[in-house]
Amino acid sequence: MKLMNHLSLIAVVAMTFMLGSCDKTQPYDVEIPPAQAHFVGKEIQVYKAETASTPAYNVTVGTTDVATTDRTVTYKVTSPSGAVGGTQYTIATGNETGAVTIKAGEATANIVVKADFNAYISGRKDTLIFSLQEPSIKPAGFMDTVVLVVRGACFEGDVNLSELLGDYANTNEDLSGSAYGPYPTAISSVTPTSATTGTIVVENIFDFGWAPITFDLDWTNPSNRTVTLAQQLNIAPASTLTSNPAYANSFVMVGPSPSAGPGTFSICNQTLTLKIRLGLNDAPASPLGWFNAAYTVTMAR
Repeated sequence: MKLMNHLSLIAVVAMTFMLGSCDKTQPYDVEIPPAQAHFVGKEIQVYKAETASTPAYNVTVGTTDVATTDRTVTYKVTSPSGAVGGTQYTIATGNETGAVTIKAGEATANIVVKADFNAYISGRKDTLIFSLQEPSIKPAGFMDTVVLVVRGACFEGDVNLSELLGDYANTNEDLSGSAYGPYPTAISSVTPTSATTGTIVVENIFDFGWAPITFDLDWTNPSNRTVTLAQQLNIAPASTLTSNPAYANSFVMVGPSPSAGPGTFSICNQTLTLKIRLGLNDAPASPLGWFNAAYTVTMAR
């Protein structure tokens, strides 16, 4: 305790000495940090050219101070996806390398980017990387680079299966005219099998404790996207589907519907329509037969 008191006394004496040695009448130098340029907003920004009349996009540049004169910020644009200035996009102040003026009394200016709608109408995506250059206002140590993703409207042929993962709280079904829902389902995993095909695993179909069911997706023809499934056995006890005691030891099986055909899906709308044929198999895995009932499940977020 004594040591603490002594240290406190020393700190007070030192502070008093410092305060007493400050002369308000004497001028002291104040260091003003140099102006620095930086981008404003998120590090990754998205520009959607969804219609021919889509406006240009502003990539905003800012400074750490405001000056009484105009100042120039220079930048460079690169595109790892192969976008070419003057073809896929244009910039009002030039292409690939350019400069933008921050006017006197202002702290920001815009690099105006205009995408060519026709270049992105079929699902093309590009990445433009803007980086600050010298000579100009010195780039700051933060936000000296920004990534602009340029794309058109959502294209059904541009499928990233991982975008389908997650919950579908508004799932409805129709079993031979008997409607049920909404209830929750979920896509728990996805597996690409080629550039335009893949599989998904759907949980809680039928909302009665059924095992997950695997479906095949094919978007080779973006205008005719299909969802099908191969025959799968032992999905659930037969009692979840029929009360007939003759099938007390049997199980539900599912397969493709020969009459209804395949289902479909929309990556843009985040919906899936599943066409399922229902049947029964005995233990452990011998098919018994199929029901005539049509079963359609519609999944939506």
